[in-house]
Order: sequence, then C-alpha cells, then structure tokens
Amino acid sequence: MSVKTKAYRPTDKEQFMSERQRDYFRGKLLAWKEEILKEAKETLQHLQDENVNHPDLADRASSETDRAIELRARDRQRKLISKIDAAITRIDDGTYGYCEETGEPIAIRRLEARPIATLSLEAQERHERRERVYRDD
Repeated sequence: MSVKTKAYRPTDKEQFMSERQRDYFRGKLLAWKEEILKEAKETLQHLQDENVNHPDLADRASSETDRAIELRARDRQRKLISKIDAAITRIDDGTYGYCEETGEPIAIRRLEARPIATLSLEAQERHERRERVYRDD
C-alpha cells in the first residue's frame, strides 16, 4: 500500500465504490487478514510450546481451559477470514459495498467500521430484530 493510499480516507462526497475506494477497502481487508493469520500462527506456536504434561492437576486443568479458549478463538478467526475472502470476492465482482437485501449502498462509515458488512445498517437492524423475535419463541 503506497503512502498516498494510507493517507486516503473514503468519504460520502465522492463516487460510491470508485476504483480508489475499492482499492482502499481491498487493502484494509488484506491487512486485516494478514494480521489474523499472524495471530493464528503465534497461537499455534504457543499451543505447541505449551504442550507440556503438568504434574499438578490444577495446572493441567488451567492449561486445558486456556487451550480450549485459544482453539475457540482460532475457529472464530477462521470464520472471519472466510468473511474477509468473501468481501474481497465482492470487490472483484463489483457487488462490494451494496446491501445484499436492498441493493442500496452501505454507508462508508459502516464499511470503515465493519469492512465485511453485507447489509446496510437499517437492514442489519431489521435482521437483528427478527432474530430476537424468533429467539424469544
């Protein structure tokens, strides 16, 4: 990513999903993915280093709990990488930044905060309200 691109911040005033905006979000997504993969590698190394048989039962239980937490976190990271890859695919096919439900543009501020967003804020809120209603049944 060039210095020019790093200083660039997309705004609502420019053409939505211009080449510059697509490049910006692609770079943001790729950097996020790289960071997650680096953390996953460190976690794997940590798990391998920790693979010690603790003679004390409490230490062993604590170690197993830590291991389970780390594995759950890695699973969440794996799912996140899948969403990042899907977002990059949407950039490539021209559908990135548009709500899956309404086809309307997703606000730049929402994409800045959640670059893997597939729904506009309004559609996401409707979706969450429906989920709550069904969960309450």
